[in-house]
Amino acid sequence: MYPALSVLQAVANRAESVLWVGGEGGMEADLVSRQNIPYQSIPAAGVHGVGLTALPGNLIKLARGLLQSKRILGRFKPDVLLFTGGYVAVPMAVAATKFNSLLYVPDIEPGLALKSLARFSDVIALTAQESKKYFNPKKRLEVTGYPVRTDLGRWNRREALKTMECSADLPTLLIIGGSKGAHLINTAVLPQLPALLKRSQVIHLTGQADFAEAQKVKSLLSADMAKHYHPHPYLHNEIGAAFACADLAVSRAGASTLGELPLFEVPAVLVPYPFAWRYQRINAEYLAAHGAAEIVENSNLEAKLVPVVDRLLSDKAALASMRESMKELSVPRAAARIADLLVELGASSQKRGQP
Repeated sequence: MYPALSVLQAVANRAESVLWVGGEGGMEADLVSRQNIPYQSIPAAGVHGVGLTALPGNLIKLARGLLQSKRILGRFKPDVLLFTGGYVAVPMAVAATKFNSLLYVPDIEPGLALKSLARFSDVIALTAQESKKYFNPKKRLEVTGYPVRTDLGRWNRREALKTMECSADLPTLLIIGGSKGAHLINTAVLPQLPALLKRSQVIHLTGQADFAEAQKVKSLLSADMAKHYHPHPYLHNEIGAAFACADLAVSRAGASTLGELPLFEVPAVLVPYPFAWRYQRINAEYLAAHGAAEIVENSNLEAKLVPVVDRLLSDKAALASMRESMKELSVPRAAARIADLLVELGASSQKRGQP
């Protein structure tokens, strides 16, 4: 979702009108509405790996989504479509075969839905060169980098520390698990806060579900430690400040790590989510192979968290090397590159006339 928002920021003054089509329910509609972007939802559901009892219902949802997509396309008549993946995009892609479209692939290795969408897309934009091997070489493949929101980069460290109520005298450890948090990371982190706070201050994005527990643990810390522990259920505009403060991050390895960590040059300890398809592991291995991160398995996190964090924060040379490696992976104009491709495809549609 955030890559698409970033691209819309970049293309805003060049598009006559925009419509966001997303799934029913969830937090997507709320976050898109915050940006004053028109939003319509369609029913959709996954079919890969779904149990036999759920499959018929999911197929019906896909059929309904296809019909709804055709109605939306008939009313809106777009010049170009942008897909950023997920099963919710499949009905729209099938319905929009006569329209020009661009698929953005955020992760290093695409999942099944993205591979399916690639068949319908005129241009495929990739985060990294390593992704090319997963696609038909006859397709138009463009390496653009990972698009991040323009407002993220406005923070400098001094302003960020003030906003996050952090000290300039201590290294800052950022613990982040995604928009909903990461319960297994939280479970490993919370009992070890006293050990982590001996060396650093901690900004902890817990997710809403674990925020109350984090507050409870904070209340049991000594007064000196408590003032250096900053739990948040979620950050909207301030997420850029949290990254700008960070000397080291402990994070899952979702696609956003490929854009946000390089943008802020934040070295990372990556903990791939163990109970899903392997895309997080591939992302983590990509950053680790470039010397920008270390990988800790979720099963070993409780035992290794404090030793790894202590070692990295105490080794300034190693941390500086990782920071430089992250910087080399940053592509600041990724959103603008994708916006240029969309404008190009849109202009091509207009030349040949609407489908």
